[in-house]
Amino acid sequence: MTTFQTLAAGSHYRRVAATGVSAAFGTFGELLQGVLPGKDGDFLVTLPVAGWAVARFELHPDSEQLLVWPPRKKKALRLTSMILEEVGGPAGGVLKIDSMLPEGKGLASSSADLVATARAVANALDEPMPPRRIESHLARIEPTDGVLYPSIVAYHHRRVRLRARLGSLPSMAVVSVDEGGEVDTVAFNSIPKPFTTADKRRYARLLEHVTRAVARRDLAEVGRVATASARMNQALRHKWSLEAMTGICDSVGGLGVVVGHSGTTLGILLDTAAPDFPARLAAAAQECQELAGNVTVYRTLSFD
Repeated sequence: MTTFQTLAAGSHYRRVAATGVSAAFGTFGELLQGVLPGKDGDFLVTLPVAGWAVARFELHPDSEQLLVWPPRKKKALRLTSMILEEVGGPAGGVLKIDSMLPEGKGLASSSADLVATARAVANALDEPMPPRRIESHLARIEPTDGVLYPSIVAYHHRRVRLRARLGSLPSMAVVSVDEGGEVDTVAFNSIPKPFTTADKRRYARLLEHVTRAVARRDLAEVGRVATASARMNQALRHKWSLEAMTGICDSVGGLGVVVGHSGTTLGILLDTAAPDFPARLAAAAQECQELAGNVTVYRTLSFD
């Protein structure tokens, strides 16, 4: 949405007060994350969920002061400044971010903040803001999830570049627990990866498997890939509850376990179309509550 207007004065334009609003969804961790052989390197596969960050930017053309609320959203403020500098001419404004996504948990909260911000600022300026333009800015700020695209995607998060759009899946439920604490994405991505050449070849095979599984809408195979990736990630960021969560998944007939590879969350994937889904959901929630003392249920997004 935008209320941006320009007033022509010969060949010059003057900005007037305007407001832009936009949103971006988060992801529940990653279906797959690791390192590929050769120059391709670090990658992930997104799992979009129904949780959003909403950004509202009020352009104040007669001011050079930029403010953000909440004040801790400094990366979003930096992005706003970068976009305003790129389009030219001093301008100020107020950026407000309202997010459903908890921070530091592996749900792409920061990526969603930034993508929503870029779109909201662009709307206020009446500027085009396609994904590649957003990516060029985000690459200067931090590693980023592929939440720019309405699809499950394979994404080079450290290079901030799309690898491939994989497609969409039927909606699933994610019965999740949080092991506590927060993880700094930038710090996590600076850690040397302990993966061997054999590990990298296995990640390449898993990427092939999940690519075919999404194309076939094969939820069982998607779950198997997610569980395999979660286990391989234990060498990088150990999760004490992973084996217990895989046990719960097996006991309730879940599809697999998905984790925030750079976060603190784990979730059991359930097929919402299964005839006994309500019973499976209740059983999974009960066992997860007994395990970790907290449960949140998310729904994955389907883009059909």
